[in-house]
Amino acid sequence: MTGKKGSITILVVDDDQVHRFMLCSLIKEWGWRCVEADDGVTAVAAVSKHPYDAVLMDVRMAKMDGREAFTRIQALQPALPVIIMTAYSSIDDAVEVIQQGAHDYLTKPLDFDRLRLALMRAVDHQQVVIRKQQPAAERKELETAIIGSSPPIIELLEMVGYVAPTEATVLINGESGTGKELVAEALHQNSERRTKPFVKVNCAALAEGLLESGLFGHERGAFTGAEKRREGKFVQADGGTLFLDEIGETSQAMQVKLLRVLQEQELQRVGGEDTIKIDVRIIAATNRNLEEEVRRNAFREDLYYRLNVVMLTVPPLRERGSDIPQLVDHFARKFAEKNRRVLDRITSECMDLLTCYSWPGNVRELENAIERGIILMRGTELTEKSLPLSIQKMAGKQTDCKPSSVNLDPGTLFVVEKQQILKILNETGGNKSEAARRLGITRKTLLNKLNKYEDE
Repeated sequence: MTGKKGSITILVVDDDQVHRFMLCSLIKEWGWRCVEADDGVTAVAAVSKHPYDAVLMDVRMAKMDGREAFTRIQALQPALPVIIMTAYSSIDDAVEVIQQGAHDYLTKPLDFDRLRLALMRAVDHQQVVIRKQQPAAERKELETAIIGSSPPIIELLEMVGYVAPTEATVLINGESGTGKELVAEALHQNSERRTKPFVKVNCAALAEGLLESGLFGHERGAFTGAEKRREGKFVQADGGTLFLDEIGETSQAMQVKLLRVLQEQELQRVGGEDTIKIDVRIIAATNRNLEEEVRRNAFREDLYYRLNVVMLTVPPLRERGSDIPQLVDHFARKFAEKNRRVLDRITSECMDLLTCYSWPGNVRELENAIERGIILMRGTELTEKSLPLSIQKMAGKQTDCKPSSVNLDPGTLFVVEKQQILKILNETGGNKSEAARRLGITRKTLLNKLNKYEDE
């Protein structure tokens, strides 16, 4: 029961008829369907017969309280998100249910903005859970430019495959240069929104006033220099995906405005009065620890929870060293073609040095190093002498480093590529779809390469 709002159903469980009616009225106003249950017994019976996307349940009820009802609901539908409502005097009861696996709890009198946020998170979470339960054979082949077959990358790609087809808001965390934008693009390309725009905004690159205008647009005359109306990035991304990079750099004032747009799916241009409805999926990224920023009151907690329905962490390059030969091969080919250079070979000494370097700048630093190496190489071999001095200085210093297992001396890049592809095919037991996913290429591309090897 995922997808559009009208198909989403919330079960409201409360023995207070007036409160229950009020909650259902709000839920319907927010675009969801609502089913009522007047006690825990009725709620358990309802869950046993019908699927729901979330349950909103009071903890104190006469016939069967929320704790017992949750235990029984959990036995019937372990993944169904349950939000507990409680008075301040019963917070200990709610905490006990949370420890047992409830999705969230809210204190009475309810903050309606907090309620809506909690329900949105629960519904988005349920979409991802249902996707995970779908048989692998029913999932579409993942399209991605992410390169690598190391365990951390395989785990990341699996999560991308689960999350991409849903409408869940995603927060991508990782150090600078790890490839967070590639992950965002993979989420968009493998979603139902793939034919619509993918719009990128670097929140750290613009001053607050320019960022507000850039995101929401502005009316003519809204400020000095605003000579005509301009549509913002939210409107440009309508129907598609908006990628908010470096979200942790935004001011608290901007965070308030972003939260409103995320919750209401509507906005006003700077200097305008008209309300504009939008349909945009948000993917945000940061290299900061936003949970710590929330504790320091440097980032709004409500926005953090709205963004963090699903968090994907992109591993640093030092944690995926086995991917380095594959990345080096990719970048070497790319920059040799771009700079019209003939590249026949990468020496094993060069590859071992690249494999042993710690890469504080991650994949971006590696890409830059290979581009420099291709431009400065003499002849048709890429050697360690063409690499940046910071990497050359590592020669002989990393005594505990395990060099690349790929032997590059005897052959060309064609041979290296063949070795890597056949190695992955062997690891997957000949499963071409799985091998293509690990290699970061499409199945069609893999088949084309295998055909070339047969023609040798």
